[in-house]
Amino acid sequence: MKTELVDVSPTRKEIKIEIEPAQIRTAYDRISERYAKGASVPGFRRGHAPRSVVRTRFKSEIRTEVLRELLPDAVNTAIGEHSLAAIGEPDVQLDNTEALERLGEEPITFKVGVEVFPEVKLDKYKGLEAVRRTRPVEESDVDKMIEGLRDASASMQPVEDRAAEIGDTVTVNVLGKFVDEPEEEEIKADDVDVVIGGEGVQQEFTDNLQGTKPDDTKSFLVSYPEDFTSKGLAGKKVEYEANVTAVKRRELPEVDDEWAKSLGDEFESLETLRTKIREDLAKRSSSESDHRLRADVMKQLLEGHQFEVPQTLVDQQTSHRLESIVRDMIGRGVDPRNRDVNWEGAREELKVQAEEDVRASMLLEQIAEEEKIEVSDEEVEAEIESIATASRQPKEQVRAALTKDGGERSIAHRLRNRKALDLLIENASVTEEEWSEESVAQNKSS
Repeated sequence: MKTELVDVSPTRKEIKIEIEPAQIRTAYDRISERYAKGASVPGFRRGHAPRSVVRTRFKSEIRTEVLRELLPDAVNTAIGEHSLAAIGEPDVQLDNTEALERLGEEPITFKVGVEVFPEVKLDKYKGLEAVRRTRPVEESDVDKMIEGLRDASASMQPVEDRAAEIGDTVTVNVLGKFVDEPEEEEIKADDVDVVIGGEGVQQEFTDNLQGTKPDDTKSFLVSYPEDFTSKGLAGKKVEYEANVTAVKRRELPEVDDEWAKSLGDEFESLETLRTKIREDLAKRSSSESDHRLRADVMKQLLEGHQFEVPQTLVDQQTSHRLESIVRDMIGRGVDPRNRDVNWEGAREELKVQAEEDVRASMLLEQIAEEEKIEVSDEEVEAEIESIATASRQPKEQVRAALTKDGGERSIAHRLRNRKALDLLIENASVTEEEWSEESVAQNKSS
């Protein structure tokens, strides 16, 4: 067998392979003999048909088996001969298909496309310049959190001394009939809460339920827009009959020590609540600052190391990002099968970031190798425990799933890369600058 390596690009290699006639004949004869022994050919006793007749009758089958036997071994041998670490499945293309018509009379030549990891040459990775900006915690931020907690603590109180007003919640039993499609099944729903003037509430509901009291009945027509979120109602006209069963108003608690104590035993007063909120916001701000700093340093590293990355890995990372988006949509109650979603366009946009992800991972791996960074079994164990805590699953269940999917190796790889990035941060030239929304926005877009 003869082979020749051709450099197509840093991540693409091509091997030209020639399988000699003698090797082909050996396989051809052996497979033909096996067919001759078991073949049933009209005019001959089973197993006694001449080899020439068998080769003619089972030409396609024998040729397929010869190729199935010779090509994989030739490809693997050639890849090993040239010390290539192949990514994904090699791409095989036959050159002289005419040789298949005369097996064993002339060589079979073909090309094998192989994707490989490029050589990553490290340039400067210590002393990278980055900026840290930390968002200050203002009292207005604390006030906003207090308002959010207060809003969450609101109670619904029945309204008995007046009719429904904007902001009230009216509970109704509704019956709806499709005006233009009377054969459609009627809409029946009990105990439907409608916030008068609320976001997303059709104006017809607000107009007709405002001023109502319990036991009132209202009939009104609702014309849904073509782009209404519910496809079953979009563009339809529905005649509703709504029977009011209750009118309630949201009552916010007083912001005082008693309310603060109701939120948890650790809050002795409103001031201790504000202090805890302030501390939590400061931690969050510091965490966001660290995240931006790490992204800034990674950006500097990538700008200084541009190289071709394997397309197979880019495609895999693009798929991971798409899967994450789909899971997020499902978690938010959005159907990912919605025809309005341009998945092909989304994939193309994600490819750019996926390529950066792959390049970043390869760089961090190379730095970890250079710096002899290792990950201990104890560190992997701690990460598994962290995953179990976050997912609220038993530790052993998480470990079993990870072991089955090769996840422990993945965790070790991720931890090693994280350590490499930690090293970059420790050795970076970091400038502290004053926080501003504009500067952070510019940094994200650049």
